[in-house]
Amino acid sequence: MQTSKINFMKKITLLLTFVSMLTWSAFAGGYQVRLQGQKQTGFGLIGTPFSFGASSIFYNPGALSMMKAKTSFQIGASGILSNITFQKSATNYQAKTDNPLGTPFYFYGATKITDKLAVGVGVYTPFGSSAKWDNNWAGRFLIQNISLSAIFIQPTLSYKINDMISIGAGFVYAMGNVELNKALPYNDNSSANLVGSTSSMGYNLGVYFKPIEALSIGVDYRSEIIMEMEGGDAIFTVPASLSTTISKNNKFSASLPMPGNLDVGISYNITEKFMVAAEINYVFWSVYDSLNFTFEENGELLNSNNPRLYENVMIIRLGGQYILNDKFTVRVGGYYDPSPTNENYFTPETVSLNTTAFTCGFTYKPMKNLCIDVSYLHTLGAETDNSYDPGNFAGTYKTQASIPGIGISYNF
Repeated sequence: MQTSKINFMKKITLLLTFVSMLTWSAFAGGYQVRLQGQKQTGFGLIGTPFSFGASSIFYNPGALSMMKAKTSFQIGASGILSNITFQKSATNYQAKTDNPLGTPFYFYGATKITDKLAVGVGVYTPFGSSAKWDNNWAGRFLIQNISLSAIFIQPTLSYKINDMISIGAGFVYAMGNVELNKALPYNDNSSANLVGSTSSMGYNLGVYFKPIEALSIGVDYRSEIIMEMEGGDAIFTVPASLSTTISKNNKFSASLPMPGNLDVGISYNITEKFMVAAEINYVFWSVYDSLNFTFEENGELLNSNNPRLYENVMIIRLGGQYILNDKFTVRVGGYYDPSPTNENYFTPETVSLNTTAFTCGFTYKPMKNLCIDVSYLHTLGAETDNSYDPGNFAGTYKTQASIPGIGISYNF
């Protein structure tokens, strides 16, 4: 009897460890959202070497004081239409997500106080994801559905040292929340639901260098932000026979890392109408080394510390822009984004694969100060065999996403 009870406790610990991993990896695994300006999205998501107005608040605060207009406002959003396909190892079983529409957005406003000093504020969504698997799919004990959103608010200062170089810095206040659901293997109605929210702080630093009129170079560093979540709600639906072992209502705490980014970009005007650009983003995913998760009740039984072992990655981006006439400008681009995940700790709620992406977009200028910016991004995640060893769950994943976007810029 005692042995049976110990084995049961071990099973409960493993199940709740699965739940804890979901909360963490939603922030850390692959859905860093760089859709913070439609011009930049059409350009292969390159932004560091440009001074496109108020959107420099996100891409490079150093470029803000180099904007041509005195005042700039930009607002926009994208629609993420994504799906994930899973093929279970050594079987014919397949599953596919039915993800809801993701809608990252941004708003920026900036003005020059003097010819050298510019100030602004940005509200944007650099992290966010959702995944919805069928409630009865093979991995339901790992995840059924998850929704994550994070909103950053960034007041910013930028100073033009001279006509060639400018610097900038922004303070970041970050707010995040997550909700997830998974099945538990007791009966058809057993489940776990976790809901939490938190806030934290970080910063964004940038330098913009324009040695000649045709050439621009940008460097930007966005700090990592550790979201310390405390007092999240953990609700368990289990048979009555387990009610004394698993509390129906519990609280949890976890540290949720959002990785830092170092971006270096260069743009060059080959002619007055044709510009090309390249950028390297170094993402410090190794901050996601392990998972620490704490329950208020039954702490000795439920608390867990699990390896994730993400690695830093380098993303290479290329793009070009051509001015057709006074009304239309067109853009194209592409990039390769390697997965930071560890193939032995790969979970199906945040499927991050080696990804190739293609972008395009255009700007329509109906009047002197107004621009309508349209972009499209298509991503393809390479078909990859991965496993989640603690749960003995393995298979082949592939992903794709179609992401249209629209924005409005007003500069005067």
